[in-house]
Amino acid sequence: MKPKVLLYKPLPDDQRQRLATHFDLAEFDGFHPDNEVEFLTALRQAEGIIGGSGIKLTTEHLAQAINLKVASTISVGTDQYDLDYLARRNIPVMHTPGVLNETTADTLFALLMCTARRTLELSNMVKEGRWKHTIGPELYGTDVNGKTLGIIGMGRIGQALAKRAHLGFDMKIQYANRHRNPQAEQAYKAQYMDIDTLLAQSDFVCVMTPLTAETEGLIGAREFALMRPDSIFINGSRGRVIDEAALIEALHNKQIRAAGLDVFHQEPLPADSPLCQLDNAVLFPHIGSATVETRHKMIICAIDNLIHAMSGDLSKNCANGHLLKE
Repeated sequence: MKPKVLLYKPLPDDQRQRLATHFDLAEFDGFHPDNEVEFLTALRQAEGIIGGSGIKLTTEHLAQAINLKVASTISVGTDQYDLDYLARRNIPVMHTPGVLNETTADTLFALLMCTARRTLELSNMVKEGRWKHTIGPELYGTDVNGKTLGIIGMGRIGQALAKRAHLGFDMKIQYANRHRNPQAEQAYKAQYMDIDTLLAQSDFVCVMTPLTAETEGLIGAREFALMRPDSIFINGSRGRVIDEAALIEALHNKQIRAAGLDVFHQEPLPADSPLCQLDNAVLFPHIGSATVETRHKMIICAIDNLIHAMSGDLSKNCANGHLLKE
């Protein structure tokens, strides 16, 4: 008999069929009030679950998953689960690092370029018929080449961003991280420093930390005050890593030049958010890994992770392996 698996994200037909060859599937398009009863019934029976980062399954939900052995997410982020709680139950959480590094770094550099050169603001000016003459200094952007990029969180994606910045744009790389990264220091001449110094000395600041209890609210009013008025802030981690109200205030008061954001406290971002009224904010709808090729690789990886973990192989991509019992 095949193990029961709860799938709560639509998949391409080929990958759905591959999953179905290994497991007895209960399929849902998300988790919402209209399917709550059926979903929780399937959750109680499931030995495995697989879905995306957009659905948060709380500890109260997971407590009902009395037969659960493995959780697999089609994302590198795992903040939609309580890793400690699942570890206490000896349930591994599998994720998809590696396959999205380059694509996400592309997105972050696009945010950096858009904010520096004010591309969306100026594009809207053209589309709306407001381009009547050669633009003046009030609409000039700022150079990227040769500037200083400060990266908070020098993991895989941080390194991919550093590669683009240093090798492609001759940027000086500074970074703050829990541990030194000798590879980044050697390959991109990255300079290790504390966050306060990085904020004060960087032309561009990009946050790429995971969301944890330690990083929630990491960047707030105090930190924005350390940045220069001509500096630009990029967030590609998670919305709650920053104090969004403090960022809005810093942008509104021109305390910093601009911000490029791919993540927010509330997603989708409400249309009445003050961020939507700011010309110096470039906003992406959480598209870090959103290319056809990369999303397909992530799905393949997540299914592989589930298959291997259900057979007891946690050698790759286990997010809470260090917390599990031997």
